[in-house]
Formats: sequence, C-alpha cells, structure tokens
Amino acid sequence: MASKEMNAAEHAETARDFLAVSDREFAAGDHLQGSEKLYGAATQAIIAVCQQRGWRYKSHRAMQQAVTALSQEYNQLLLIGGYSAANRFHENFFHDHLEDYEIESERPAVHYFVNRLLTLLEDA
Repeated sequence: MASKEMNAAEHAETARDFLAVSDREFAAGDHLQGSEKLYGAATQAIIAVCQQRGWRYKSHRAMQQAVTALSQEYNQLLLIGGYSAANRFHENFFHDHLEDYEIESERPAVHYFVNRLLTLLEDA
C-alpha cells in the first residue's frame, strides 16, 4: 500500500508540533532529540511553503534554494540565518557538538524562521 503524501497544511501542522516537541526535549535535557525535532520543524515549514508555491523540495539543495528565494523575495536575510541555524541543529543530532550556550542562543533563530514561514503560508 502506497502512503499518501502530506499536503501543505499537514506539513505546517507537523512543523508546529515539532517545534513544541523540540522545546520539551530541550527542557528535559535531551539535546539530540531536541535538535532533530527543531531541524524537522524547519524542514516541514519549508516543504509546506514549497508545496503551496509548486517549488521543488525533495533535496537539501532544493530547500536551500527555496529559502534563498524567499529571503530575496521578502528582503529578509534572517531567513537564511534561521535555516543555517536549523542545519547546525541537524548536525548536532549526529555529532552532539553544540555547547549549551550555542543551543540557547540559536534556538530562537530557528523558532523565528519556522514561524515566519508559516506566516507566509497563511498570508498567501
């Protein structure tokens, strides 16, 4: 049985859910799962916007291109910074290399990124 692909609204809801789960994981001291859920929230938000716009999203390169395009379209360099921070959390899931101060200083950038993309989705 083939699985049904999620739509933009489902990806947006998953992004919101992953943000909340990441906060709980970090609060519990699980930096690995918190990191991966935070990265997952970012990618789910990107996928939602890409689906809505008919853009490619099934590779890291396609998602980076989408973030760059959105940053240029809305003149918001913070989007690129937020996605960069999300990628650092993705790496942290594998290598557990981020210090506590890095986690605390970069989490808000990813939260902003996800929430901004979801706002773009709702405004369209």
